[in-house]
Amino acid sequence: MSESIARMSAHIANPAVIQEDSRPARLPALDVLRGVAILGTLGTNVWIITDPGGLLGYLRNSGGPTDAWGWTERVLQQLAQGKFLGLLTLMFGIGLAIQQRSAVRSGRPWPGRYPWRAALLFLDGLLNFLLVAEFDVLMGYAVTGAVVAYLLATSERARRRWLLGAAAVHVAMLTLIGLAMTLAAQSDSGGPRPLNPNPYAGGSFWDLVLFRLEHMALFRLEPVFVFPMSIALFLLGARLFRAGVFEPAGRRLRRRLLVLGLGIAAPLDLLLGLSNGNLVLLTRYGTAPLVALGILALAAEFYAGRGRAGVVGRRFADIGRMALSCYILQNLVASALCYGWGLGLAARVSSDARVPFTVGIYLLVTAILAVFAPLWLRRFDRGPVEWLWHTGYRVLARERTA
Repeated sequence: MSESIARMSAHIANPAVIQEDSRPARLPALDVLRGVAILGTLGTNVWIITDPGGLLGYLRNSGGPTDAWGWTERVLQQLAQGKFLGLLTLMFGIGLAIQQRSAVRSGRPWPGRYPWRAALLFLDGLLNFLLVAEFDVLMGYAVTGAVVAYLLATSERARRRWLLGAAAVHVAMLTLIGLAMTLAAQSDSGGPRPLNPNPYAGGSFWDLVLFRLEHMALFRLEPVFVFPMSIALFLLGARLFRAGVFEPAGRRLRRRLLVLGLGIAAPLDLLLGLSNGNLVLLTRYGTAPLVALGILALAAEFYAGRGRAGVVGRRFADIGRMALSCYILQNLVASALCYGWGLGLAARVSSDARVPFTVGIYLLVTAILAVFAPLWLRRFDRGPVEWLWHTGYRVLARERTA
């Protein structure tokens, strides 16, 4: 991954190509990509929620497919695994670059009061972790954003060194952990044991909160592990934005990203993922972020020079405009359908029906978001979580205007 990013960085155009006064107020590709990333992360998380054992059960049931439904599950999971997490991470970096540009335009210092935004995002993530989903990413993004906000204020050379250095550290960690997992598999440790009692299937809402709190160190390992990768992707997202990846003139850059992401990384990711389930770390955190670059470039190419998202794109854009609210809501709705504190459907479905059941839950939750987001935005400018976040920021930062 570090070598690919290094080659790509060498080809990225001078950030000065973007003329600040010529940019539109809002690029449709940004909202569409946020919406795609949100629904894409659900494509991974829904398999966790529909497992009767929750996240621990999902990790325990990572054996190879034995029938047609098993192969269907493997393919569907591999298509989503890590790609949209990487895309969401890139979009957060792009969002930081946009906020920095806005601050510079307004004559405000950067990062200025951004740490307040990061602190509120961390609080949102903590509440989401405790109350909704133990696989929350917002806490990690808050810490990463606080660091990258200061890095964006450094020179171009310094940012490039931080990007490549963080990518190199990530690759080294990924290699070491991959070797450790291979040795652990050879020792036949048996993996996580079934939960007894099972708070996902038979516990109350409060039982799950206490369970997440008790196992917080275990559940928060992923954000710590991916911290270097997140730093690299945040910086890369900001760099691509400054290089004009969404501008009509950025076609050459987009083509290179398409070749790297969809022409090279995507087939390799699918081949590795389907051939050996033990390579999930390599694909989720190695090849998948490169595929995310291809997805970003594909949307950027489609919307380059266009001022509207279109009929289908509008549905993604509405979800993208209230990404925080929809990210939390999709996990909350799916949990209410599947966990014991809600309808408890996950424990009632037979193992043979789990794949169509999971696909059905995904489609249902997606439909709910596709209806809820535009209805909400007809009356309000922001999603409910975005409104609370913005209001809290204005109080903490003592701002009188948006």
